[in-house]
Amino acid sequence: MSALTVSHDPEQGWDELVRFWEEMEWPEGSKVEIIEGIVTVSPAPAYRHNLIAARIQRRLYSVIPENWEVFQTLAIAVPSRLGMLIPDLVVAPVRENAEADTHIPAALAELVVEVTSKSNARHDRISKPAAYATAGIPLYLLVDRWAPGGPAATLYGEPKGDVYRPLSVAKFGEPLELPAPFDLVIDTGEFPVDQ
Repeated sequence: MSALTVSHDPEQGWDELVRFWEEMEWPEGSKVEIIEGIVTVSPAPAYRHNLIAARIQRRLYSVIPENWEVFQTLAIAVPSRLGMLIPDLVVAPVRENAEADTHIPAALAELVVEVTSKSNARHDRISKPAAYATAGIPLYLLVDRWAPGGPAATLYGEPKGDVYRPLSVAKFGEPLELPAPFDLVIDTGEFPVDQ
């Protein structure tokens, strides 16, 4: 199943767009994001997709500080890119007095992880990294199950403007190292390969 886009008034400002996103009745279990000003509704990720995210999450818990958390389904706001994005994983410090209950500012994230789905891999490869870099998120991990050269995980860092620098690439089966503050090696051999 592929993603669905929902029309909205292009004259709406960011606040109205967020209010629409927050207040609309969306299909239960769907993933609803605002990507470059367009509301996108996607089905819940499949089993293998979730399994990869869960394995990364398990490894991250072994190295993050006590006052940080690994979040699934947490929306992060990038108003300058008209984005309300929901990465597969967000690593961020815990905020006791969060301003909004539905999302956090993207700049608070230390790492975001996206695992591609066949139907919307373009967003994970192009639109989302541009927004994450613009927000200044230090690290972006793209686990691309549908990469043209075969499944691979790419770690991006050193954001400048809306562009990241690729730091390392690992084909599935090779280790991928996350630098400080994580200092973690992820074994991509644990990731299921689609047939």
